[in-house]
Amino acid sequence: MKVEAKICGLKDPENLRAAVDGSAAFIGLVFYERSPRHISVAEAAGLAEMVRGQTKIVALLVDADDAAITQIVETVQPDMLQLHGQETVVRVAAIRQKFGLPVMKAVSIGDPQDIEIAKQFDTIADWLLFDAKPTTSSDADLPGGNGIAFDWRLLQGQQWTHPWMLSGGLVADTVCDAARLTGAHFVDVSSGVESTRGQKDPGLIKEFLRRVAACEVTAQES
Repeated sequence: MKVEAKICGLKDPENLRAAVDGSAAFIGLVFYERSPRHISVAEAAGLAEMVRGQTKIVALLVDADDAAITQIVETVQPDMLQLHGQETVVRVAAIRQKFGLPVMKAVSIGDPQDIEIAKQFDTIADWLLFDAKPTTSSDADLPGGNGIAFDWRLLQGQQWTHPWMLSGGLVADTVCDAARLTGAHFVDVSSGVESTRGQKDPGLIKEFLRRVAACEVTAQES
């Protein structure tokens, strides 16, 4: 099977267009003020209108309350909500029911116990995203986009009810190996296509997507 990609943390038309022209299946817009990739709801709405119908628009949220989610859903009209904070199973279920959109729950992976935590969300969320667990106190303020990878072998042999994405430290040179090792059919990148922290590079986006397009994951690996 082919591998598809999500380019997360887009903030400007040039990089957005590089993602869509490169056939990114998903683009991510970050609504978390501590992130260097954060954009306003108004800015996000403008970007979303540029590519609506050409790719899936994902709104990344970190422990957002209902009022914030309502504003984003009504103004940006995303295709999916990505929950990248400390949301509980109960909270994920409540958001999914209230807003009627597919929900992707990000789970930080550092050891086998985290896989068991992920399985709790697999019965509730529409998608899972596996990211690296922050390793320093500074990284802890930013639950994703830290440019670090986890031990991909932790995902080998695991079975999941819903589709999932692999994230955490992926770059063009490693993405195919990571997909083959884990069986991932979907990958997510943010810092791996940046020239400086928080600043995407259209050339890096295009190269990452070119490599992804060449990846193959066999049925035995999935």
